[in-house]
Amino acid sequence: MSIPPVMQGRLSLPVIGAPMFIVSVPALVAAQCKSGIVGAFPTLNARPQERLAEWIKEIKEELAAFEARAGRRAAPFAVNQIVHASNERLAHDLDVCIRHEVPIIITSLRPPGEVVAAVHGYGGIVLHDVISVRHAEKALEQGVDGLILVCAGAGGHAGTLSPFALVSEVRRFYAGTIVLSGAIANGRAILAAQALGADLAYIGTRFIATREANAKDAYKKMLVEGAAKDIVYTNAISGVHGNYLRPSLVAAGLDPDNLPAADKGKMNFAGGDRNRPAAWRDIWGAGQGLGSIDDVPSVAECVARLRQEYAAALDALGTARFAGA
Repeated sequence: MSIPPVMQGRLSLPVIGAPMFIVSVPALVAAQCKSGIVGAFPTLNARPQERLAEWIKEIKEELAAFEARAGRRAAPFAVNQIVHASNERLAHDLDVCIRHEVPIIITSLRPPGEVVAAVHGYGGIVLHDVISVRHAEKALEQGVDGLILVCAGAGGHAGTLSPFALVSEVRRFYAGTIVLSGAIANGRAILAAQALGADLAYIGTRFIATREANAKDAYKKMLVEGAAKDIVYTNAISGVHGNYLRPSLVAAGLDPDNLPAADKGKMNFAGGDRNRPAAWRDIWGAGQGLGSIDDVPSVAECVARLRQEYAAALDALGTARFAGA
């Protein structure tokens, strides 16, 4: 396995909590890190932009206090940067992350050459979201430290490739850190990600339905009551294809079966018309793994359950035998 040094000896599970727009806030991130998984948030959640430095300080202080009490290290945290022309805050937010030496930067969309150079300058690492082999190759050319393969079934701006296909193809030319995203919502799925060849699992939707997540109760309830059939894959909401909850589309006055195609060139991650339904404020994202969600526990309870499921799956595989062997 290729686990980055910054994570080694600090994880209770091979998991990164995906950064989720609006949902991921310091309380969620700190709880994830204290439970032994990497917590992450998008810079654009900290509004106005001056709050970004405050959030990073808050998380660092919370984790330092935890480590002093517990006598052990928490998992590191990560910050997500949208590397796209529509993100007018990129320069500001990157400068803040550099000044505060954020240990892990997760980049999305454009290959992040300038971000990689800046983050490597203080000893941080960069993990980059990709949905295809072509995107993976471009990111590696820019010197990223790991790839997040966003496969079919993932929440947010997901790809369409099966994890069986994408992991196998990327492993043909890349031996470094691979993080796998796509309908991973229980411990058995975490183990399955490793069996496919990934080093870490990327989990988002499961953590929306936790007490620390900054999501409306109706959103969490929709996840508990939903299943894979309730996911709609469309680019009509943000200009990039993503997975959304069908009931939230209906509630916003849209017809999930008759959504118009959107212009990718009009993406806007930093602003928007507050009077119109928007992702992810009114139209809620989720991955196809929501059928595994039955309740809204604390993050600590959720991670403890994932650990139990992971251990049980590992034990079951250790004793299982193929009948034809």
